[in-house]
Amino acid sequence: MTNDVIVVIGTGGIGLAIARRQGFGKRVLLADFNETLLRAAADGMAAAGYTIESQVVDVALRESVRALADKAASLGSVMQVINTAGLSPNMAPPAKVLEVDLYGSALVFEEFERVIAPGGAGLIISSMAGHMMPPLPRDQEHALAFTPADELLGLPFLKGDAVPNSLVGYMIAKRANHLRVQAAAMSWGARGARVNSISPGIVVTPLAQHELNSEIGDGYRAMIAASPSKRMAPPEEIAVAASYLLGPDAGFITGSDLLIDGGVIAAMRAGKLPVPG
Repeated sequence: MTNDVIVVIGTGGIGLAIARRQGFGKRVLLADFNETLLRAAADGMAAAGYTIESQVVDVALRESVRALADKAASLGSVMQVINTAGLSPNMAPPAKVLEVDLYGSALVFEEFERVIAPGGAGLIISSMAGHMMPPLPRDQEHALAFTPADELLGLPFLKGDAVPNSLVGYMIAKRANHLRVQAAAMSWGARGARVNSISPGIVVTPLAQHELNSEIGDGYRAMIAASPSKRMAPPEEIAVAASYLLGPDAGFITGSDLLIDGGVIAAMRAGKLPVPG
């Protein structure tokens, strides 16, 4: 086993698939807000022969993310950081979606920049929702990219009625993920590390099933039907792409987002689907 450490935040379907693909022969630090889910994931991977550490984390609390980064650094060389934590629009009100999906993601970028090793790579699992909205005004996009994390939620265009519902909050947060990846590419690059994002479409996970069974399920089914692929994706397809972006073959790729949605956004651009408002 090497002294390399891989950190995976969020042990749902995509996080666990990436952890299994990336982690064998390395030390894997799993983290999740849900202690029961975290314990099950850690026990399952340990039983399969992986070297596992685990820690509960709340990505919306800086002290919690900092403690996770410090633990990762104490285990060895932090070579890969994968953040899959997030809330869907159907799971929380707008303020909470922004707190976890926007502020939490920014905290992970900032805290793990301190400990990422030269030659390391970061990856955030964003969403195709970040591609659904038109570009924001230039000053707002700059603010989403470069405002220090602890000041993000105070931006005027993110407060109160400016974000009328959770779907709008989710789209803004995921757009911000792409912008902060571009910004982080510069500061992580100064440490000899890269950072990118993946924007999945509808992936076969418990979270997706929750959405399909909810009041917005018909919208999901319409996206699948209108897309060129006409299907959902298993988490393993996202893990394959993650492996490429995290590995040496992607050494010239940083500050980028990879859209893996089966063509849903293409269908929207072609007028086959309404653009969410």
